[in-house]
Amino acid sequence: MSKNIKNQRDILAKLGIEKLNEMQEEAKLSISSHPNTILLSPTGTGKTLAFLLPIIAELDPTNEEVQVIILAPSRELAIQIAQVTRQMGTGFKVNEVYGGRNFSKDKVDLKHRPAILVGTPGRIADHLRRETFSTREIKTLVLDEFDKSLEVGFEDEMKDIVSLLPHIEKRVLTSATKDMDIPQFVGMKNPLTINYLGEKIAKLQVKRILSPTKDKLDTLLNTISLVANQPGIIFCNFKNTIQYVSDFLNNNGIPHGCFYGGMEQKERERALIKFRNGTHQLIIATDLAARGIDVPEIKFIIHYQLPLKSQEFTHRNGRTARMHAEGTAFVLQWEHETVPDFISDVEVVEEVVSSARPKASGWKTLFISGGRKDKISKGDIAGLFMKQGNLNKDELGIIELKSDCAFVAVKADKVKEVIQKTNNTRLKKKKVRVSRI
Repeated sequence: MSKNIKNQRDILAKLGIEKLNEMQEEAKLSISSHPNTILLSPTGTGKTLAFLLPIIAELDPTNEEVQVIILAPSRELAIQIAQVTRQMGTGFKVNEVYGGRNFSKDKVDLKHRPAILVGTPGRIADHLRRETFSTREIKTLVLDEFDKSLEVGFEDEMKDIVSLLPHIEKRVLTSATKDMDIPQFVGMKNPLTINYLGEKIAKLQVKRILSPTKDKLDTLLNTISLVANQPGIIFCNFKNTIQYVSDFLNNNGIPHGCFYGGMEQKERERALIKFRNGTHQLIIATDLAARGIDVPEIKFIIHYQLPLKSQEFTHRNGRTARMHAEGTAFVLQWEHETVPDFISDVEVVEEVVSSARPKASGWKTLFISGGRKDKISKGDIAGLFMKQGNLNKDELGIIELKSDCAFVAVKADKVKEVIQKTNNTRLKKKKVRVSRI
């Protein structure tokens, strides 16, 4: 037992967390001692760590097969769960698989079996049907954001997955909303439900801003200016609207990224990377960004278009005021627009006017054609940019290391010089390309 406590302490220290919150403690106890757990808690309260800690504690280090499957409704959430698992530094291998990624890459990664496999329903179902790996040792199944994973579009894949995993002994379902019936095929018999959805997000302010015009663009610009130079997300319902808003912001010289389902996976990932490292402080997104994207410390979100369901209102708002941080959700409403009941009971603010406009962040993002599989570390990259690229510490920003590449934030006025000095040079044993994205 002491060994497990020590392991948890080490994991929390590695993640920079002093102690678990009440929900995480209760979830850990339930998942450890009960075969079926439903975990309901607001976005940003630490559900991923809450289910990973007890699951990892039960893994067999001598077992060379897949032991746990975690299903996520989006690629970004699957990637984030895998990243959190790696950051825990437990020594157990984890892989993520999802649609839009080359299937042959999956097969190479899965030759050396991970203890934990994270993926989207379609891709996981595909691997199970093809018998890419043995299911004999898979005893734990997690459905993260299960209200999305069990929607009609995923139903066939979910039925196949459950039927192809005959040895499941433990099931964990998580969500930030509770309006969802769990189909019988999931096998959740007598589940223990942990419900923290009644806990108010004390530091979240919700403000409804009235717009005199139907397109709300000037109101959007004034709202952005009101919170200038802070990270935030503008939510739209459709990708065509995102393009419309993006064109408007471009015309007004406001840097931003875009994020929606129709984008290539590579472009979606790069939009989030630029957002995380501060190259862009604004991102325009559909509800795809309301769940499971790794973008900490968002100061505000803007509902440019009103969400269609109360669950999406909850999930969008959950992107800000996470954990102990403060945040604001702005609802932009045309004066003659009907507001759903779940939004009506919030503070109303007349049209805001601001002359200040957000400025460019001063950071740009560089791509490096080498990553973890080339034995390259973040320290190696920092060394290259500071020694060979002549950067000072404050001119080098966030470094994100991927399997086969890396991304680095660099002060904008140093980009040209850094590329000239580091492109086509050796990093460890690999000759790397350095370019701006």
